[in-house]
Amino acid sequence: MRKNSIKNTRINAEVQRELSEIIRTEVKDPRLAAAMVSVVSVEVTPDLKYCKAYISVLGSDEAAKAVVEGLRSAVGYIRKELARRVNLRNTPEIKFILDQSIEYGVNMSRLIDDVTKDLKDDEEE
Repeated sequence: MRKNSIKNTRINAEVQRELSEIIRTEVKDPRLAAAMVSVVSVEVTPDLKYCKAYISVLGSDEAAKAVVEGLRSAVGYIRKELARRVNLRNTPEIKFILDQSIEYGVNMSRLIDDVTKDLKDDEEE
């Protein structure tokens, strides 16, 4: 199976959906309850051995680090639940990676708005 095959894309989508559901409803870690966590994307290797799960956390940097720590401590339970819910030949080892692209985009948008506001103020004067 190639990395960008239709089968791999479907597996990525199914694993992402189930990981989101497991994190939202099953994991009872207090570090996860403090912030809103969403699974942005998932990349499962073609041999189904490894999985990178990119997560986004709405909150402070400390909350994001605590959420990643909580997910890493619960990775065994999450993997067991994933194996129970998704019928795959191998259940991948999950690595949680903090995705800050949304935060970066919001920051860039704010900077662009500040620059355009300054240009508009200069035109009015």
